[in-house]
Amino acid sequence: MTTYQEDISIICQALQSINTSWDGKKAILELKDLDYQWRQMEWIGWYFEVLCKSKLNEKGFEIPGKKYGNVEFDSFKSINWDMKASAVKSHSHRAILNDCQAIDQSIDEFGSHGIIMALLDVEYNDDNRSFQRWHSELKGGLSKFEKDRIKRNAISRYRKTCAELNEILVICIDANNVSKLNIHKQGRNSDGSPRKPKYEIDIEHAHGFEVGRISF
Repeated sequence: MTTYQEDISIICQALQSINTSWDGKKAILELKDLDYQWRQMEWIGWYFEVLCKSKLNEKGFEIPGKKYGNVEFDSFKSINWDMKASAVKSHSHRAILNDCQAIDQSIDEFGSHGIIMALLDVEYNDDNRSFQRWHSELKGGLSKFEKDRIKRNAISRYRKTCAELNEILVICIDANNVSKLNIHKQGRNSDGSPRKPKYEIDIEHAHGFEVGRISF
């Protein structure tokens, strides 16, 4: 086996026993205990990252992975690996990956770049937004982002309250298939500077990249 295929074998074996039923409040409280990204609205990605890192750290993966500029990948074995989570029944089947330039550099250095992608069924906040209110109270009140949103009269997105992990896709990107990814152009930073574009993958057509799958 090539080195990245050995990585894939370890990943598929290690993540077979991962927790598949995620309660939003419990997950956020776990993240809070770790003092890691517990204030973030999109908790499913951060929680999946923590679960993966715990399993892969036991298998000799470096946590975190290599760093390119300001971008630090989640883990490293023979190649860099990023962990991502996507709600499969959302309006979009596209998942945003990471900084294009950093991924290109990762491929240049190691030949391939890996993505561990969780596909989840999720449930959302009720009409009273009780989960959202609970999270805001836990954080000590409305964030500046929320206050600015209210001033703009912008609609608040419904929060994910729980998630069920259905599948994990193990994806490898290399020089032969990276051009098949979409480019996600972001807006601007708070200082007005443009954000760097990120790669984006169409989950429905991930078979062109997929090299491993774990079904639950």
